[in-house]
Amino acid sequence: MPAAPLLSRLKHRHLLLLTDLAELGTLTRAAARAGVSQPAATKTLAELETIFGAPLFVRGGARLTPTDLGRQAIVRAHQMLRDLENWQREMEASRAGLRGHLHIGAVPYVSGDFLAQALATLHREHGVASTLTRATSDQLGRALANHDIDCLIGRASAAALGPEYQHEPLFTQKPTLIAHPRLARRLAQRLPDWGELSRMNWILPSPATPTGMIVAELFAQAQVAAPVPIVETYSLDIIAGMLRDDATLLSILPESVARDMARRGDIGLVDWDLGWMLPPVTLIRRRRDTPQPAEEQLAQILRALCATMP
Repeated sequence: MPAAPLLSRLKHRHLLLLTDLAELGTLTRAAARAGVSQPAATKTLAELETIFGAPLFVRGGARLTPTDLGRQAIVRAHQMLRDLENWQREMEASRAGLRGHLHIGAVPYVSGDFLAQALATLHREHGVASTLTRATSDQLGRALANHDIDCLIGRASAAALGPEYQHEPLFTQKPTLIAHPRLARRLAQRLPDWGELSRMNWILPSPATPTGMIVAELFAQAQVAAPVPIVETYSLDIIAGMLRDDATLLSILPESVARDMARRGDIGLVDWDLGWMLPPVTLIRRRRDTPQPAEEQLAQILRALCATMP
């Protein structure tokens, strides 16, 4: 169907019904969420299928299963709704005297100090408000694809995004062992013994993450089995809390994040050169015909901060 008829006939309620049906699976539940009668929801679906000129769902009893065209429409509807929500945030920011709003995703293993400087500068120098979401690179990659966030600061190797996205490497990170201060002091007095380390208690991220892969590779190179973590997490709060309270635990973090944590006195660093660097932290955004000013301003700030890194 030509774009003009589609755009002129498609309404906000159509987009909401598509995404609700994808999540809930039945007209009854979708109607209840929207606060309308089931006949009204049925009528809206009929309008949608007339607009698209083909069925969007296959009826199997009460449950609806999207067709190929329906799945494409659901993805686009989700993106359009997110874009409208982002537009609303930008208008609210403008009415509050700001120049824009940016929803940024960042992996937990990017230093809080680094992000705090970036967000503060973005507001102070450009009048841009921001929302920060912390999650893993693969989760943030999906959020960027769904238009839930505007850009992400993470690892391109884990985000798995295609050529429609722009990747700008920012900096690399050295992995650093961390532990309860007493254990860290003991380990730092000697060279790494990978056999002993493999038998110790660890807190680690998933082996599917870049850091998890590095840990597995370190032990494989030493020809010993990688440790099975007693807790698998990316949460810095959990890692810090458990290491603080247990002098037998180890973990591994990027050096900048580990030093942020060590400044609070809860954990100690083991300054071994592990001979590895993590994949680069990258700024990833959607390619746009007209760049979004706030994204460009954030990119400039990040480049300036990276230029001052040791």
